[in-house]
Amino acid sequence: MCRDLKVFFVMINILKPLIKQFMPFAQERIGFDHPPRLFLRQDTDNANNPLGKTAYYDVAAKSVTLYITGRHPKDIMRSLAHELVHHKQNCEGRFDNIGEMGEGSAQTNPGVRDMEIAANRDGSMCLRDWEDSIKGTIYNEHLLK
Repeated sequence: MCRDLKVFFVMINILKPLIKQFMPFAQERIGFDHPPRLFLRQDTDNANNPLGKTAYYDVAAKSVTLYITGRHPKDIMRSLAHELVHHKQNCEGRFDNIGEMGEGSAQTNPGVRDMEIAANRDGSMCLRDWEDSIKGTIYNEHLLK
């Protein structure tokens, strides 16, 4: 457990500056009014599941939970960008009366499917644009040390 906790804090120290710089960019690019609450979760059992969770957006709490155990920081950031699109959708009221949102709903509910397509497309492109905007900067060189 002590090793897992150490790895968790190392990852937190990598992610904090990335998230701090990314959030204003994402807020402007994606277009949400206020940032959601953000939680970083360590979950070894989930990390050991090849089809485990990567992140989720809680509509009622307006929060994003990111699973970080055993993941590459860029992959975690991609999950964050995806969930931020869902946050925008929630702020716009798109989750109101959407119907079933449980497991498999992206295959059975056309509204949920459309929102997932948008989150995959817009979230990934937001992260890509942000990454391209900081490559070669002093900030990025600091992260590589």
